[in-house]
Amino acid sequence: MSRFTAETYQNEFLPVGAEEVNAVVTVTADGVAGPVRGTGAAAEIVIIDTSGSMGMPGAKLRAAMHATGVAIDNLRDGVAFGVIAGTHRARAIYPHRGLVAASAETRASAKAAVSELKPGGGTAIGKWLALANSTFAAHEEAICHAILLTDGEDRDETPRELARTLEACKGRFQCDCRGIGTDWLVADLREVASALLGTVDIIPEPDALAADFRAMIEAAMSKETGNVALRLWTPQGAAVAFVRQVSPVIEDLTARAADVAAQTADYPTGAWGREARDYHIAIRVPARAIGDEMLAGRVSLVVDGQVSGQSLIRAIWTDDERLSTQINREVAHYTGQAELAEAIQEGLEARKAGDGDTATLKLGRAVQLAADGGNEATLRLLRNVVDVDDPVTGTVRLRHDVDVAEEMALDTRSTKTVRVSGRRP
Repeated sequence: MSRFTAETYQNEFLPVGAEEVNAVVTVTADGVAGPVRGTGAAAEIVIIDTSGSMGMPGAKLRAAMHATGVAIDNLRDGVAFGVIAGTHRARAIYPHRGLVAASAETRASAKAAVSELKPGGGTAIGKWLALANSTFAAHEEAICHAILLTDGEDRDETPRELARTLEACKGRFQCDCRGIGTDWLVADLREVASALLGTVDIIPEPDALAADFRAMIEAAMSKETGNVALRLWTPQGAAVAFVRQVSPVIEDLTARAADVAAQTADYPTGAWGREARDYHIAIRVPARAIGDEMLAGRVSLVVDGQVSGQSLIRAIWTDDERLSTQINREVAHYTGQAELAEAIQEGLEARKAGDGDTATLKLGRAVQLAADGGNEATLRLLRNVVDVDDPVTGTVRLRHDVDVAEEMALDTRSTKTVRVSGRRP
C-alpha cells in the first residue's frame, strides 16, 4: 500500500477585509517513483461499442477487437476481468457471468470471444455501465476499473437515465472513456469520465487504438491503493468555496463532499499508484482584525478508512501590502489553468454557435493563458483551431479549415494541466 503525504502551498497573508483563503495542496503517494505494477486485488472490464455504426467502416470494430486483445494481454495474472459488448443493450461476451482470473487460458478464450463480435444495434451507454456495475459488485475488495469505447452519440436512452446510472456507479469503479472517429459527443463521454473519476480522449484513427488501450491498462495495473479520500476540516464559521483537483487534470470535487462530522467532509479521489496530484482549495472565512491569525483548514488523507498525512491551511490578516499582495505561484498557476480550460470550452461552444466574436475572444484568452502557463501541448492544439498572431496578448484569428477531429481533441484535452515550473514531476 502506498504511503501518503500532503504539503500546502499558499500565501497565508490576507489584506484587511479579505474573506477567502486559497491554497494548493500537493498529495504524494510514495514519493512519485514512476509507474509500477501493482500487487493488490484488481478487477477490469473492457466495454466495446458494437453498434451498427462501428461497422461503417469496418476498420473501427476490427481495431476495437484488436485493442481489446492488447488490453487483455497486458492484464496482470490473477486480475479478475471481463468483456462487455454494448449496443442499445449490454451483453457480457466473456465470461457470460461474472469475471474470471487472467491466465494464459482465459486470455485466449476472451480474445476468441471478442473475435466473433459483429456490428448492429444502437447506443445506450448507461446500460453498458449498469452491467459493469452489477458485475463489479462481487469484487468490492478490488480496485475496479473499466475502459469504455464508443463511436457514436448516446441516442437510445434519455440524459436522465444516464445520469441515474452514473449516480449508482459513483464510487464503485473508475472508467476511462475513449471516442473513436468524430461522430460521438465530447459532452457525453466527459459526463461519464467526470462522474467515474476517469479520463476522456479522442482516437481519431483506428490504428492508434491499440497503443492507447495498452497505456490505459498499464496505468490501471499500476494502481496500488483504492478508496482514497481527501478529508477537509474547516473551523466554525468557515465554508468551503471549492475543492478542485488541478493536476494532472482539472476535476471539480466540490459537489462530491461526503459529510463525516461537523465542519469535516471527505472528497473521493479514486485509486492511486506512485504519483502526485495537486488540489486547489478555497475556503471562505469571516474577516478578522489586523494581526489575527487562524487555522482556516486541515487537510488529511483517508486511505481504506485510515487517516494519514496532514497539511494545514492558515490565514493571517495584515495591512502590509508587500505581504498581502504576493500571489503564491502555485495558486496563480492553477487558477490560470482552470481559466484556460473554461476559455477553451466556451470558445469552442461559441464557434459552433456561429458567434465568431466571442469565439475569437475566448480562444485568444486561452492562447494567452497556455503560453503564460507553459502549457505547450494545449498551445499546439489551439493552433489547429486559430491562427496565432501574438500569444503574449492573445491576438488570434479563427481558422475556417478546422478538422473536426482536431477541434474535438482540443475539447477533450482542455482539462489537462502542466505542473508549476521547477517542481518535481
